[in-house]
Amino acid sequence: MSVNSLEALDRNHWVHPVASWAGHEKRGVTIMKSARGAFVTDADGHELIDGFAGLWCVNVGYGHESIVQAAAAQMRELPYATGYFSFGSEPAIRLAARLAELTPGDLNHIYFSLGGSDAVDSALRLIRYYYNVTGRPAKKQIISLERGYHGSSSTGAGVTALPAFHLHFDLPAEGQHYIASPYPYRNPAGSDDAAVIAASVAALRAKVEEIGADNVAAFFCEPVQGSGGVVVPPRGWLKAMRETARELDILFVADEVITGFGRTGPMFACEAEDVVPDMMTMAKGLTSGYAPLGALAISERVYRAIADNAPAGSPIGHGYTYSGHPVSAAVGLEVLRLYTEGGILANGQRAGAHFERKLAELADHPLVGEVRARGLLAGIELVADKATKEKLPREARLSEHLFARGYANGVIFRAFADDIIGLAPPLCCSESEIDLIVARLRQTLDDMLAIPEIKAALR
Repeated sequence: MSVNSLEALDRNHWVHPVASWAGHEKRGVTIMKSARGAFVTDADGHELIDGFAGLWCVNVGYGHESIVQAAAAQMRELPYATGYFSFGSEPAIRLAARLAELTPGDLNHIYFSLGGSDAVDSALRLIRYYYNVTGRPAKKQIISLERGYHGSSSTGAGVTALPAFHLHFDLPAEGQHYIASPYPYRNPAGSDDAAVIAASVAALRAKVEEIGADNVAAFFCEPVQGSGGVVVPPRGWLKAMRETARELDILFVADEVITGFGRTGPMFACEAEDVVPDMMTMAKGLTSGYAPLGALAISERVYRAIADNAPAGSPIGHGYTYSGHPVSAAVGLEVLRLYTEGGILANGQRAGAHFERKLAELADHPLVGEVRARGLLAGIELVADKATKEKLPREARLSEHLFARGYANGVIFRAFADDIIGLAPPLCCSESEIDLIVARLRQTLDDMLAIPEIKAALR
C-alpha cells in the first residue's frame, strides 16, 4: 500500500493518543517503517537516531532477534492462557518470580497489567480495598506531585497533574490532591538540595494535616518526573519522602513506569536511595516496548493484609483478560535476560555517564537555561533569558520548530509544550551514538536561532 493511501486511512480512522484530533487531520501521520539498534527509518527512507526510545520504552534497542524468537515460540506453543479460574502459564509465573527477585526489598507479589496506566489504576483500586478490609475505610484521599504523570485511566489521570489530562475530563476528582514538584530549577525554596528536600517534606506534612491523617491513603510519585518535563529531584529526596510517608502512616507508591529497567542507572531508580515502596508500578522497559505489559509490585505487608482480611472465599474483584499474557510474559523474560546476562544494563550505565557529560556541554547554548539528567533520562529547559529564567513567548512556537528541525536533522526527542526537551536514548547506545544524538541536538538548537521570532525573544 502506498504512503499516500496509508495517510488517508490514518486521517479517516486512527484516533491517535494525546493529540489534537483536528490538528492531526491537517498535519497527517509520519509512518515509521523499520528500526535497528538505536535507529529508526520512516516510510520515505529518512533514517533517524531515536533519542527517546520510542516513548521512553525501547530500552534494549530495536531488532533483537532473540525477543522475536521468544514471542514466536510462545505463540506456537500457547498463545493465550487466562489467569482466571486459578489457571496460569509458565512464562507469567516465571516472570512474576523474576520481578520479585529484581525489585527492592519485599515487593514479592506481582499483578500484571497491559501497561503503565492500568498498573496505576490497579494500585488505586487495591489501595482502596486494602484500607476497607483492614478497618480504615476513611483513608481514601490520594496525594501526588504537581507535574506528575501517572497514566490516563479515568482515575489515574486525576492523580496525574498535567493540565491536558484534566481539561474537559472533569478532573481532578474528589479526593485527589497535589503538592508542589521538587523542580530544583524553579523551586521557590531555591535550588539547594537540602532546601528542596525540606520544602517537599514540609509540603507533604502540611497537606496530610490539612486533609487529616485518618483520611489520607497514599502518596504517589515518580523518582524522576518524566512527562512533567524530566524534573530530577536532588539525591536524598526520594528517601526523605518515603520516610515521611511512613511516619504519616500513608502508603508510598513509586511509579517506575519510566524510570525502571535501567533508565536512570540501576535496575530501578528506588535502588539508588535504598527505598522500598509499599507498591511499585512498572511497564515500558519491562518488555522494551516489544509487547504490551505492565505490572504492579506489592509489598509483603500490603499483600498479606489484603489476602488475610478479604471476606473468606470471596474473589477480590479486580482483573483483566490479558493479565499475565503468556506471549508478553515470554518477551518480558527475554528482555530481562538481555538486561542482566546480555550486558544491556551495564552498557546503559556506561552510556548514561557519557550522556550526562556530553549533555552538560550544551549549557553554553544561548537558548539553554538548564540541563538535567540522571543516567539515560534527561531534560533540557530552554529560556529567553538565562538570568531571569524567562520563557519564550508562546507565539514563538518553539516546541513545534524544535521537533520539526530535529526530525529533519535526523534525531528524535520529545519537545514538551513548555519548551523543555525530553531525552531517553536506548540503553544499547554506544558512546559514538550518544555523541551523534548530542551533535544533532546542538545543530537543532542552532537552527532555532535563525528563526526570527525566536531570535527576537532572546535576552
